[in-house]
Amino acid sequence: MKNVKNYLSENKDRFLNEIIELLKIPSVSADPAYSQDVLDASEMVKSRLEEAGCDIVEIHETAGYPIVYGEKIINKDLPTVLVYGHYDVQPAEPLELWTSPPYEPVIKKTDLHPEGAIFARGACDDKGQMYMHVKALELMVKTDQLPCNVKFMIEGEEEVGSNNLSIYVAENKEKLANDVILISDTGMIANDVPSITTGLRGLSYVEVEVTGPNRDLHSGLYGGAVANPINILTKMIASLHDENNHITIPGFYDKVEELSSEERAEMAKAPFSIEKYQDALAIDAVYGEKGYSTNERNSIRPTLDVNGIWGGYTGEGAKTVIASKAYAKISMRLVPNQDWREITELFKTHFEAIAPKGVTVVVKPHHGGQGYVTPIDTDAYQAASKAYETTFGKKPIPQRSGGSIPIVSLFEQELKSKTILMGFGLDSDAIHSPNEHFGVWNYFKGIETIPYFYEYFTEMTKK
Repeated sequence: MKNVKNYLSENKDRFLNEIIELLKIPSVSADPAYSQDVLDASEMVKSRLEEAGCDIVEIHETAGYPIVYGEKIINKDLPTVLVYGHYDVQPAEPLELWTSPPYEPVIKKTDLHPEGAIFARGACDDKGQMYMHVKALELMVKTDQLPCNVKFMIEGEEEVGSNNLSIYVAENKEKLANDVILISDTGMIANDVPSITTGLRGLSYVEVEVTGPNRDLHSGLYGGAVANPINILTKMIASLHDENNHITIPGFYDKVEELSSEERAEMAKAPFSIEKYQDALAIDAVYGEKGYSTNERNSIRPTLDVNGIWGGYTGEGAKTVIASKAYAKISMRLVPNQDWREITELFKTHFEAIAPKGVTVVVKPHHGGQGYVTPIDTDAYQAASKAYETTFGKKPIPQRSGGSIPIVSLFEQELKSKTILMGFGLDSDAIHSPNEHFGVWNYFKGIETIPYFYEYFTEMTKK
């Protein structure tokens, strides 16, 4: 890979300007009010893939938002890498907590990003990281150094479950045929401690509704005599964990993978400061399942968390009512061997069973996906490791992530391909939160590193 840094240096301003333009589009897939913006983002991704050097770029319609497909086939006898990413983003709310508007990207310096970071919704998850691959392709094509075939599959529904992607993949296996899938939608330990994600948790996401009386009631006239759905809901939710923060749903842990003491010891070698962790979050103590470290709790153990809860009056001032209904959104992060559909059914059965008389409960499943573990003894992983070592100057640490990319297990099932997760974000980049950002240094380091993966993977698979 000759002249990688030179090409990056010569095109730095343009590369930054291009990702900023993409980040200006509020492509929120969860909110129909932004549907045209999501479509606009797909069109921009299509144009950028064409400019980068893809010979074929197509927008494939689905029952939801479109999938952008692109390819650059130089020799069918060479390996093929399929790049996956997404152009949709999470909602930006609460807007008042942003220090700058979420769709007006700005570059600001931070302690962890002295060269500046791009602040905008989608900067790290996943527009910034997805776009690194587009620019990496351009770099290889324009310098005549592309060593293998490349395909792109960029979707617009990752943040709402990728339901239509699963249909698309099943119907386009030949088009998507590949030797390895490459994704940058994860992170690394630190800018001076590169790591490769080797495991992802699965996900089960549900919404619950508790209904009491047939209308909102006066809390003075009826208080103490009628079941209050908000009170009941909070008690039910509280009962889902015991005193050791162990999840109480019967059967929940039956298939949980228990790592050996040796594997846990290897995980513990990753640099981690509990003091810095607490300081970064402005908390005075960590919290979680008894018997496990912080890094184990957020990666190799399953969880159950309330993502939102509401009911009754929440406006200014006071309104003394007992609400007719109360609601909550709940997510469960799962570990390998836990089937998300099975866990969803276990939750539904249990939550309905613990409802007291006087209320009715409805559990509405939303979306989910399986966990995934990628082996570290494959050519693809070794190629990725060597690529990081080339650009960072040190070997990356294999690390399991607490996040979920549900379609990774689907890819292996349908396309029979392993996935390599080359993330360049940091845990502190506030994905899904106000003030999401992505380091300028990280953005360019990704563009610099990715071409080496192609080079080394091609060399290794030719043996």
